[in-house]
Amino acid sequence: MIDAGELDRRIDILRADKDDDGLATVDGGFVSVGRRWARKTDVSDGERIRAAQNGQSLTARFLVRRDGLTAQIDGTFRLACEGVTYEVTGTKEARGRGVGIEITTVARS
Repeated sequence: MIDAGELDRRIDILRADKDDDGLATVDGGFVSVGRRWARKTDVSDGERIRAAQNGQSLTARFLVRRDGLTAQIDGTFRLACEGVTYEVTGTKEARGRGVGIEITTVARS
């Protein structure tokens, strides 16, 4: 169970729009496909060092309730939260089967 009070941030879920140039369909710009409430947790510097991540980046994890849209989120999606756009680097089940999704992201500068 995810308590509603835990989900204190509003996120936009972004997916690449498809462009058809007459010959092929290619990924275009990212467009919002939904908004959800989430909990954001920044990854500590110690975790980043142990994971051998270098460079200017902000790694964060977002916890959302599982639904038809959030269950689809993978590396082709991005999340926007408080003016920052994050690339999705991984997802996993959270709080038990069918309850939540934990989304690991990175924002690069």
